[in-house]
Order: sequence, then C-alpha cells, then structure tokens
Amino acid sequence: MFVFPAKAMFNRVLPKLKIYANAKPSKKVKAMFISQVNEIVWKYKLAAGTINLAPRDGYNEIQVFEISLKVPDLGMEVLSVIDKAIPYPIFFRLRHDDRLKRVAAYKRPAADGTNNWVTEAYFETEWEKATDPITPLPVSLDIKALYEQMLFTLIDLPPRPGETLPALVERVGLIRKHSRELQTLEAKMNKEKQFNRKVELNAQVRNIQTRIQELQ
Repeated sequence: MFVFPAKAMFNRVLPKLKIYANAKPSKKVKAMFISQVNEIVWKYKLAAGTINLAPRDGYNEIQVFEISLKVPDLGMEVLSVIDKAIPYPIFFRLRHDDRLKRVAAYKRPAADGTNNWVTEAYFETEWEKATDPITPLPVSLDIKALYEQMLFTLIDLPPRPGETLPALVERVGLIRKHSRELQTLEAKMNKEKQFNRKVELNAQVRNIQTRIQELQ
C-alpha cells in the first residue's frame, strides 16, 4: 500500500445516491452496491496543490477511494459505475475485515476534445493484511507520470524495455482475450467426439497458446 501525504487527505464519505445520479446504474448494479458495499470514502486527492506535481496531458488529479465491503468479493460493475461517475483516474482501496486490496482501471482522457474519460482494463492486487508495510509514492515529474507509475505496480506482467503504459495495457488485453478463447476451445475439444474435429480444435488450441506465449 502507498502512503499518501497528509496534505492530500480529503476523507469525505461519498453517498451512493450521488454516484447513482451521475452514472445511472442498472437495478442489478444498484443491488450490488446495497449488498456488497458498506461505505465509500473519498480518501485523498493527489493534485498540484496537494503533492506539488504539475498536471500533464489532461491528468490534473488522481483520486484515492477506500471502499469498505460487506463481502470479500466486489463486482467490477460497481467500480465501473464509480469510474463513470467521477471524471478522474481513481485508485480503489478495498477493505474487508483486516485485509486490503488495491484496484484501478487504466483511465485516459477521451481523444474527441471533450472532458470525458475512457475507462479500459482493470488491474488488482491480491488481498493483503492491513498491517503489511506501506511504501512511499513513486518519484515522478508530473501527475501523469505518477499515475502511470502507480498503475504499473498493479500489473502482473512486467513491461518490456521501453514499453509505454498504453502498450502494456493493450498487450495484457490481448493475453486476456486469447486466454478466454483458449478456455472456450479447450472446453469444446474435451467435449468433441469426432476424431478429425478434435484434431482441428487441438491445432487451434496450440496456435492460441503460441500467441499467448509470444505476448508474455
């Protein structure tokens, strides 16, 4: 877990109704908020005035939310709705009993000139004990660089030499896509009775496995 400057503390409860008003979630997702989320606290605002880093390329602030959970498993739809409601990059600290988990999506300003944000893949850590050691924020030249350094710590796949964060996120997305395809093909192959068809599926499985290995 990162330790944040005291000056950046915001520490305000964010009512669920405000999120509903901004993001208009479905009844199903509202039910998830009710059954899974105890409280949402807007813990920190990392901005020029609180951490003395300049904005860059539309990255003006980074928000840190702490969500106390009623259950250990939180549906990603909940985080997606919060990201939709708040037009800033957000790092979530999920808390359940004495454990913490960090989650964040790769979030970037829209390229259409509006104030909208595009939310892409989510990344998360394993559950950690709340008493585990905390680490200082990465040394960065501006807010965008800080955001990228923070997000890198959530991605299991190490970046290749010179690989940018967007390129790494794209590579992880391809691995996830091919992994889903592989799972589907393996299930089909295991159920297939016809020998020739089974051979064809096995060849497709090997092809996708090779693609995944090349991306890793």
